[in-house]
Amino acid sequence: MLTRFCRKIRALPFAALLIFASVLPVMAGPFEDAVAKFANDEFTDTDEAIATITTSGNPRAYAIVSALQDGRLSADPDTKKVYITQSDGKNSDASTGAPVASIPDSAAPVRLNNRLRRTVEAALGALTLQSPDPAKRIQAAQSVFKAHDEAMLPAVDSALQKETNKSAKLAFSEARAAILLFKEDATDAEKLEAIATIKARGDQEALALLVGLSGEQPPAIARAAANATASIQSNLAMWSAVQNAWYGMSLGSVLLLAAIGLAITFGVMGVINMAHGEMVMIGAYVTFVVQETIRTSYPGLFDYSLLVAVPLAFIVAGAIGIVIERSIIRFLYGRPLETLLATWGLSLVLQQAVRTIFGPNNREVGNPSWMSGAFEIGQITITYNRLWILCFTLAVFALLLAMLRYTSLGLEMRAVTQNRRMAASMGIATSRVDALTFGLGSGIAGIAGVALSQIDNVSPNLGQSYIIDSFMVVVFGGVGNLWGTLVGAFTLGIANKFMEPVAGAVLGKIAILVLIIFFIQKRPRGLFALKGRAVEA
Repeated sequence: MLTRFCRKIRALPFAALLIFASVLPVMAGPFEDAVAKFANDEFTDTDEAIATITTSGNPRAYAIVSALQDGRLSADPDTKKVYITQSDGKNSDASTGAPVASIPDSAAPVRLNNRLRRTVEAALGALTLQSPDPAKRIQAAQSVFKAHDEAMLPAVDSALQKETNKSAKLAFSEARAAILLFKEDATDAEKLEAIATIKARGDQEALALLVGLSGEQPPAIARAAANATASIQSNLAMWSAVQNAWYGMSLGSVLLLAAIGLAITFGVMGVINMAHGEMVMIGAYVTFVVQETIRTSYPGLFDYSLLVAVPLAFIVAGAIGIVIERSIIRFLYGRPLETLLATWGLSLVLQQAVRTIFGPNNREVGNPSWMSGAFEIGQITITYNRLWILCFTLAVFALLLAMLRYTSLGLEMRAVTQNRRMAASMGIATSRVDALTFGLGSGIAGIAGVALSQIDNVSPNLGQSYIIDSFMVVVFGGVGNLWGTLVGAFTLGIANKFMEPVAGAVLGKIAILVLIIFFIQKRPRGLFALKGRAVEA
């Protein structure tokens, strides 16, 4: 009797098997006897065992069928014992879940053929709806939502009645609505309710489902579907604009971090520093060295690697900046073309030095756990690394503003910026201010490299990717004005991301560059020009 029943179950199609798996009571006989059939090494017995286990309702069913699919199920023909090898290498008894020290040498993996593999996939589809893991139940419900197979309705209804997790329950409700929407004998009330549920979901998959609703529909259903489609399209357009704005802010934060140090040196000293990008590169390589040291010596501290790298990158890049200013830049003040050529040559020297020390290939810099992953708000996805970089950039900007406003160095820097000769006549050592300013700008570029190492390749060419954009930000915002640099960076970042879908990435950048050229023709001093007698003269 049991054999005839199992053969009937085996002959059922995929959808029917899913229904039996979720709604039939435990009527297939002892669970342990079914598991023992795997030891017979016969495809027929394996087929019957899968059908019996799937419909048993036993909590061990999913683990057994999943192990069978992955080749982790072994059976001993002598003792009729069946074992599961876990992903971590530990072994357990398939029937009871009890740990097993080792699998006997006489045990062998349970074999599958193509027909049995399809049966296993069907069984897993049914069991996933009843999985103890909410994430797997949600994933199964999402698959049902896309397939909207009418035969799945009893299984979904059964799972929905038992569901207690809020997110999984919503996913099952949406899957049920998708099925009812295409169910021929569903009532108008059921279809209207299904349309409302799908409309509330409001994503691309919901839109595709409503657009795919074809055939002759009652006027009320067709009207409700059209209204829901229009509403979802409008909602998606709004979220697309929000997503572009977020991408623009993310790009703007990167540009601001790369340009803020350049704004200081360019504004105070009038030096066109083409080696500024290499200070960013040095900060990224400091991060690499810190992480490699922690990986080899203190692996438990990896999550704190960036907290160590930030001050070190500032010190190293700042010290190199001071050396550059004292050895090269101070002899070229008042000659912008010569400083441009000298710093461009210096950038090549620094790039080659890094290639010699670290090699020309990209270096791996990892994300700490608190910078990994992403979360969703509505229909947009926000990654943690981009969010932390935005927060870090704003924090650096705020600290720099506070330093310029409330410290003696900041006061001297502002004085030199507005009128260098008057500042010198008042006793300010302008040469010392120049060195410290160049060191400060280089140090900020170094910590920019720490942040950029989390989203870009760490290579000798890292700085070259941002130097032109940094100059664009500084000139557009107003030379030497930090607020102008902030507004300029976010304006260019957001404008760039809104231009890309229309003109493409390359043409979008060209269009932004052309617009900046026209803008500078009208306002040569940028958005926020510095005020002062020397500047206005």
